[in-house]
Amino acid sequence: MGKIQISLCLLFAGVLPLAAQRYEAIPFGDFEHWTVRHIKESAILGGATTTLYVVGPDKVFDGNRAYDYAKTPWASSNAYARVSGITKTSLSVEPDEGPDGRCAKLTTVLTSCKAAGVVDINALATGSLYWGKLFEPITGTRNPFANMDWGIPFTKRPRALVLDYRAELPASGMLTRASSFRVTQFPGKDPCQVTLILQHRWEDEQGNVHAERVGTAFYRISRSTPGWVKGHRIPVWYGDASQMPGYQSYMGLIQGKRALWTVNSKGKRVPILEEKWAAADVPVTHAVLQLSSGSSEEFTGEPGNTLWVDNLRLEYER
Repeated sequence: MGKIQISLCLLFAGVLPLAAQRYEAIPFGDFEHWTVRHIKESAILGGATTTLYVVGPDKVFDGNRAYDYAKTPWASSNAYARVSGITKTSLSVEPDEGPDGRCAKLTTVLTSCKAAGVVDINALATGSLYWGKLFEPITGTRNPFANMDWGIPFTKRPRALVLDYRAELPASGMLTRASSFRVTQFPGKDPCQVTLILQHRWEDEQGNVHAERVGTAFYRISRSTPGWVKGHRIPVWYGDASQMPGYQSYMGLIQGKRALWTVNSKGKRVPILEEKWAAADVPVTHAVLQLSSGSSEEFTGEPGNTLWVDNLRLEYER
């Protein structure tokens, strides 16, 4: 009887930490629901009707029109562009079958835009899902981050981001850059990346948007997985993440050319000036969550990188 009592004590001792946790599902984070968009490309490109997907309510939209993100926090790298009067689309995020329903499939793709049967321009797109909005139609390739409104209002303080994922990476050791008429290759690696950053933002009288980094969670996937990794936990560091064990330079403040953009109170697109690390107890006002099939700079990556994600949730103290 004594041994049984000791065993039960040990069992419950192992369960107690789990009881201190609770999880909140992220809206549409089970990736069971998708909006389907049918967009007709310009006749000079062949005039095909293409399909784009948005993580959001189950609806179908026909016609070349901008998407209204009022009912979903999710935008993606799927692009509806109209440049110099020519309509073109790009698909790098789509639904797929997972082990327990649908999931999201993110792929790094290299596409060629052909006008009248002649290759006119090449573009590499990294499959990406993120909290925010995409301004459509896209009218150019200069400064692609300015085409996005990054992040959503958010005031909670999760302990971790939890998700299921699977990855396939060619891992050739070569990267491709393509954003114009030339395609170049050079040595490098392009891990998949999952990011959650929590910010305290404010706007000054001139309309500049400033931010301090309150919480940081990064995870890179540098090799293919043998199958699905279930319940992977990415802890959120509060305060100065650069002082945390395991910190890497890519987790740093997002500044300069890498700056994310938003819309200020005057309706103008401006960069988010993430200026410093906040104290751990500074209130959170916004969150940026991004899932990506690569982690290189814009228009650069390894074609074929594929990341499947499912069942996103946030972990909190009970």
